Amino acid sequence: MHEDFSRCLMTMYTQANKVIAVTARRLCQIPLELQVKRIADEGISRMILREKDLPLDDYISLAKRVLCACNECSVTLIIHNYPEAARELGITRLHMPLNLLTKQLCEEFEMVGTSVHSVEDALKAYELGASYITAGHIFATDCKKGLKPRGLDFLREVCKAVDIPVYAIGGIDEGNIQSVLECGAAGACIMSEAMRL
Repeated sequence: MHEDFSRCLMTMYTQANKVIAVTARRLCQIPLELQVKRIADEGISRMILREKDLPLDDYISLAKRVLCACNECSVTLIIHNYPEAARELGITRLHMPLNLLTKQLCEEFEMVGTSVHSVEDALKAYELGASYITAGHIFATDCKKGLKPRGLDFLREVCKAVDIPVYAIGGIDEGNIQSVLECGAAGACIMSEAMRL
């Protein structure tokens, strides 16, 4: 991570618990469970274990290692896509794709988030009982190469539409995080910057 990014983003916003790391193990130079310490050292205290390409058994195996590291570093782990993994590991925080989100999951887990790409998506997530949403992608990002970003107006509309925390995702850096907060977002998710520390 660039030193300026670390100073500006991590110091100001992680202290206020406004940054959530989203994993992408293939971007890491070291095993993901070791990357957790680097994330924690930068002040990030929440992490979504995305890794959606893994089958359930492999995901659970990785999640066990990452959970141990998270516990050692006081990082809150959020399981992505696999409620079975969350149940097995005793984790009460879950992030689901919107098409798999149900009222039952929202009632079962202490905290359930989902990703949205429209105001309609945000309203649906809210009605199902989501605790928070991630909205994006807001800015151009290598993770969504060739796809036009939705921009700040989109984020502003989503934030106004629902009464739950909204986290911006996609191309967030030290130069634009303040602008997403000014739209009403509770914070931001970062992937590439967190995985390349």
